[in-house]
Amino acid sequence: MTTSRSHALSRAEPLLLIAVGGFVGAALRYAVSNALPGGFPWGTLAVNVLGSFALAIVLYEAHLADLLSAETRLILGTGLLSSFTTYSTFAVETAALDPTLAVANVLANYVLAFLAVIAGRAVTRGALA
Repeated sequence: MTTSRSHALSRAEPLLLIAVGGFVGAALRYAVSNALPGGFPWGTLAVNVLGSFALAIVLYEAHLADLLSAETRLILGTGLLSSFTTYSTFAVETAALDPTLAVANVLANYVLAFLAVIAGRAVTRGALA
């Protein structure tokens, strides 16, 4: 028999998993951004590219191959990697750049992140073959 308490816990579990992953992802993003030099938003570019690579593996390939549980996808995909990557910081940092650097930042983020997704898919497919 399912009690209302166990039902409430089962509904809270996804939120807790996402929160734990989100905490770790945000802390990692902060560490990467602080480790890279200023002047250009290298840290944000790095986390967006690395996160896109990892998200391609976790949310696309591993999910389709049924390698990860729903709970693991919540922790890694929705929590950790979604807070590791950042669109809002990218937008704010881009707006603060000189126009030429702003265009370079936009192109670098979109092109490199897209290529990272393709690479993540290729790596996973090669590992699963």
